[in-house]
Amino acid sequence: MRAYDYVVVGAGSAGCVLAARLSEDPTVRVALVESGGRDRKAEIRIPAAFPKLFKTPYDWDFTTAGQPELGDRELYWPRGHGLGGCSSLNAMMWVRGHRDDYDAWGEAAGAEWSYDGIEPFFRRAERWTGDTSAVGGRSVYGTAGPMFVAPPRDPNPTTAAFLAACRGAGLTELPELNGPDPSGFSPTPVNQRAGRRWSTADGYLKPAARRRNLDVVTGARVRRLTFDGTRANGVVTEGGAVLRARREVILSAGAIGSPHLLMLSGIGDPDHLREAGIEPRAESPDVGRHLQDHLSTAVAMRCPLPVTLTGADTLANVGRFLLSGRGPLTSNVGEAVAFVRSTPGLAAPDIELIYAPVPFLEHGLTPPAEHGVTIGVVLLQPASEGRVTLADARVATAPRIDPGYLTDVSDLRRLMAGVRTAEALFADSAFAPYTAGPMAPYPGIVDDEALARSVRESCETLYHPVGTCRMGSDEGSVTDPGLRVRGVEGLRVVDASVMPRITRGHTQAPTVAIAEKAAELVREDARVRRPAS
Repeated sequence: MRAYDYVVVGAGSAGCVLAARLSEDPTVRVALVESGGRDRKAEIRIPAAFPKLFKTPYDWDFTTAGQPELGDRELYWPRGHGLGGCSSLNAMMWVRGHRDDYDAWGEAAGAEWSYDGIEPFFRRAERWTGDTSAVGGRSVYGTAGPMFVAPPRDPNPTTAAFLAACRGAGLTELPELNGPDPSGFSPTPVNQRAGRRWSTADGYLKPAARRRNLDVVTGARVRRLTFDGTRANGVVTEGGAVLRARREVILSAGAIGSPHLLMLSGIGDPDHLREAGIEPRAESPDVGRHLQDHLSTAVAMRCPLPVTLTGADTLANVGRFLLSGRGPLTSNVGEAVAFVRSTPGLAAPDIELIYAPVPFLEHGLTPPAEHGVTIGVVLLQPASEGRVTLADARVATAPRIDPGYLTDVSDLRRLMAGVRTAEALFADSAFAPYTAGPMAPYPGIVDDEALARSVRESCETLYHPVGTCRMGSDEGSVTDPGLRVRGVEGLRVVDASVMPRITRGHTQAPTVAIAEKAAELVREDARVRRPAS
């Protein structure tokens, strides 16, 4: 048994931030416990190689329950498993979202979670390396944080065609994407340094790992939490190791892992827990509920010119990447984005269009055999919700993931409107040299009935699950505005699961900002508890 002040479970996007920030205080001891291994695989560093990490030991390799509205398909859900978590596995897109997202959080959990309350924590995390002359040097980004954020280093020539098509459609060209309102289009800001991936393990954990008061434990899956009465006081791993927490246990295991561990430890819907053979410790029916995710469908076109990322992993390009951090292997695949409205008059965008200079189909698991380009159409504000539940009482058994995709009829309608917008962009003259007909499973321009069928048969996750341990001021929320788990003491959740509502962006940036703010909340609580000297 080892004793610490704080035990953080999960070394992903949030856990690395917390371990680094909490261990800045030399008077406390911090343990960061990670089920996966070290981030040593070469493909982690090569941006364009991220699909090669899917379905490997660096991936939890989850599968959803069959989705009735998607033809009963079971969808693949990759989640990061190792230091850096999803930030070592994702497409590196640093997209904060819209002001309205965070103001809605503020309504749910208090003004400190509104846009004005959370924005400083984005800036605290960021180190922008791009040009700021277009904004007069007054960038929305921070410039001294641990997370490098950069414009695409060596964009594909077809990406300029997407930007030109957006311009031709009358969309707003954004000098910087991550302002309060990202309506418009822009190249994608990415977490890269000199063309290589920059994860939270790179930015936060590795500089902190030299500290004597921080222990990073890998290959140790937490089986359950331990309690002294109603107070969480540690964790037990599958190997039987016990790590005690004098002050707090903090779950940063993600939108799947955190509710899973809460339920295995007796915190959740009591009826469901008893069904799984677990004695309830704290009644919290919303654990695992309110699961939201961004659903995406691909509009893919053949490209008659050999200029896309297809076949880019040549020896010459590998050498170029290794020697200078240049070339197509620096691509994050999603090189540009546009935020649009499915219907005029909406207060904020509800559709994201992601441009990829390659046929990005089936998660990139099968290398494309021909040249092509893709616009991914993403539903940003789904009305549908799902749930994470226990399959049984064993930590080794994956929980049941039911996202409830398209269970609200408005979601399909809005996705289809996004497809029509993507089709209009591909019809722009800027794309004339680069498109030569549709690429399966996209059927081309068809009537609404055929399009609806195609979307149901081919849509996939964009890898952004949130909401399963939602925070709020109401007593029914899993976590309070301080991210403390209701019904017990000494336990917090800090990751994407606490989001009351999914953002109109990507989840990496807000998860890091949540963790930055959470570190401050933890320190504030420690100061309150500390007796006056």
